[in-house]
Amino acid sequence: MQMVIITALGVGGATVFGAIIGFIFKNISHKISDIVLSFAAGVMLAASVLGLILPSIEYGGKYGIIVTVVGIFTGAVCLNIIDKLVPHLHKLSGGEEELHKHNKDINKVILFVLAIAIHNLPEGIAAGVGFGSGNVSDAIMIALGIALQNIPEGMVIITPMLTAGIKPRKTFLIALTTGLVEVVGTLLGYFAVNLASAILPFALAFAGGTMLYVVSDEMILETHAHGSERGATYSLLFGFCLMLVFDVVLG
Repeated sequence: MQMVIITALGVGGATVFGAIIGFIFKNISHKISDIVLSFAAGVMLAASVLGLILPSIEYGGKYGIIVTVVGIFTGAVCLNIIDKLVPHLHKLSGGEEELHKHNKDINKVILFVLAIAIHNLPEGIAAGVGFGSGNVSDAIMIALGIALQNIPEGMVIITPMLTAGIKPRKTFLIALTTGLVEVVGTLLGYFAVNLASAILPFALAFAGGTMLYVVSDEMILETHAHGSERGATYSLLFGFCLMLVFDVVLG
C-alpha cells in the first residue's frame, strides 16, 4: 500500500513538476514540446501493451482474449463519451482551440481544468489497476509512462493561462488540482481491483484502452500539428523501445 501511495503522489506530482518548468521557461518551443510529448506517447504505448493488455490476456484464462478486446473498446468508448459530454477546450489538428457547443459562457479557467482532468482520472486509474495485478515491475512501468506524459502536459498549460490573465498563484493551484485528480484516480483503481479481483482482466484491458485512446486521440494529434512530425515519430519510437528494454531487464 505504501508503494501505491508513493506512486500516486509521484504520478500526480509529475504534472506539478511540469508546471514548475512551465513557469521557469514560459516560451517553450512547439518543437521541443512535441519531441518530449512524443517520447511520453511512446512510453505510454509500450506501458499500455506490456503492462496492461498482455497481462489482461494472461489473467483472463480461457476467454482472456475476448475479455481483453471488450475491455479495450469499453475503455476507449467511455473516454470518448466523457470527452464529448464534459465541456472543455479541445485542440484541433491545426493547433487552434475550439469551444464545445453551448459552452461559450463557461469560465475559461474551468475549461482548462476539465480538459486535463478528463484524461488524468482514467490515467490515474490505470496506474492503480496496474498495482492491483500484483506485478510491481509492470505497475511501475505504467506509472512511469503516465508520469512522463504528465510533465510536458503540465509545462504546456502554464503559458496559455498566464496569457489569459490568470494570476500565477491561481495558475499553480489549478495545476496542483489536476495532479490531485490523478492521485485520486490511482487510489480508486487500486482499491477497485483489490475489492473485486475477479474483474482484474477486464480492468487491466479497460485501463489499457483508455491509455491507447489518449495516445491516439490527443498526444499523437498534438505532436503532429506544428511541423515536427518526423522528429516526433522517432521520439515516439525511442520511448517505446526504451520501455521494451526496461521490460526485458526488469522482467
